[in-house]
Amino acid sequence: MFTGIIEEIGKIVELRPSSQVEKPGISERGNLEITVEAKLAPELKIDQSVAHNGVCLTVVSLAENTYTVTAIEETLKRTNLENLQVGDPINLERGMKMNARLDGHIVQGHVDQVGVCEKIEPQNGSHIFSFSYDQQSQNVTIEKGSITINGVSLTVVDSYAGGFSVAVIPYTFAHTNFGFLKEGDKVNLEFDVIGKYVKRLMGVV
Repeated sequence: MFTGIIEEIGKIVELRPSSQVEKPGISERGNLEITVEAKLAPELKIDQSVAHNGVCLTVVSLAENTYTVTAIEETLKRTNLENLQVGDPINLERGMKMNARLDGHIVQGHVDQVGVCEKIEPQNGSHIFSFSYDQQSQNVTIEKGSITINGVSLTVVDSYAGGFSVAVIPYTFAHTNFGFLKEGDKVNLEFDVIGKYVKRLMGVV
């Protein structure tokens, strides 16, 4: 469980496919081992959960200033992790402490789908980011509701069919990979878990 408050921007230093499956007419990527350089690396333990752009992954090995996690093929298909390149910045958050204040909102680290950054507008020192997403999944946002984008807990400013916008303050812009985001980039979206339960109870899915 996470809060959506990013601790650090890590850097991807190595990407290693851990298996490659070849079938007639089909090439499957298999799992991907991701090595990240981060200041928090010395504090981690094997089997610890860390959110990477909002994706909960388990630490499988450690070095002095780096650690490695494994993303399975299903995770790669459902998130933007398949687009990672060596040198990319990545948002990092360790699991929440149950005796601490919940500064963001309840984030599971289970990405629902990928969205696309459609527009970035500077506004009085902050930035308004607009995103679109495939409506076939029937995920929804509401104005002033919560949304997690690349692991960052944010409040929806405008909500509309197949899209929404958020306001990113200067601190968040500087201390997450929002500062590197460009129009057309893919982002990981985790919709509010309470809204998902309400949707299920209402028989929407």
